Amino acid sequence: MAQPFLVVNDEPITLGQSLRYLQSSGKLQSFIGEMLRQYILDKELASLENQNINSSAVEQAVINFRLERNLSDPQAFQQWLDSNQMSYDSFHQQVEMGFKRETLKLSIVQSQLEAFFEERKPFLDTVILSRIVVADYELVETLHRRILEEEARFEQLAREYSLTPERSVNGMMGAVSLATLPDSLKAVIPGTAPGQVVGPVEIEGRWCLFRVEQLIEASFDDPKLKQRLQNELFEKWINEKLKTLTVKLQIND
Repeated sequence: MAQPFLVVNDEPITLGQSLRYLQSSGKLQSFIGEMLRQYILDKELASLENQNINSSAVEQAVINFRLERNLSDPQAFQQWLDSNQMSYDSFHQQVEMGFKRETLKLSIVQSQLEAFFEERKPFLDTVILSRIVVADYELVETLHRRILEEEARFEQLAREYSLTPERSVNGMMGAVSLATLPDSLKAVIPGTAPGQVVGPVEIEGRWCLFRVEQLIEASFDDPKLKQRLQNELFEKWINEKLKTLTVKLQIND
């Protein structure tokens, strides 16, 4: 008889039945995906076992974790451990494993990171825009003329005439990736100085005026962006590894 995987209300549930429950709920694929992901990481991490892991760096990671979460007080830290059903040793092992994974990630992505940044840069550069959107070409021409001749402010006209929800905030759209802009704007916006108005431009049957508020160019020296790119590149590497696996699901009960 198969050993129970779970016991619910004193009723044993085998691993096979558990997997069938996951299959019925549509979650089996994601469950297996997480296991395969961990399988790949464990295999790669095993190659680090023979390398010297900087113990002082691990201890610093522990200190940083406690400081970031206001757990420097020993009593507060112990309460946190208890609430998470962890001992200090299991916590330390978890931090060490995280450190090993970060070391693994850097060893894989570091040499490719700058080239990946250049590849992704068109999607990382952003522009803050305001816009006025109307249905009639003659109206948009009139509004454009009034702005150029300083008869009215852009913000005022956006509130009065624009058809889009951001009219309530003077037409301010917020930051938009340059790569996602319509083709009619991609070539124009990067060379437009802040404060200048672009248009009229027809987009999806409506006529638009855009004002450039700020151009924000992505920098490879931005620590948060660099971390994000490292994570993206690492996920890409894992997904490539997943494609090479041969997987057979066997349920014996």
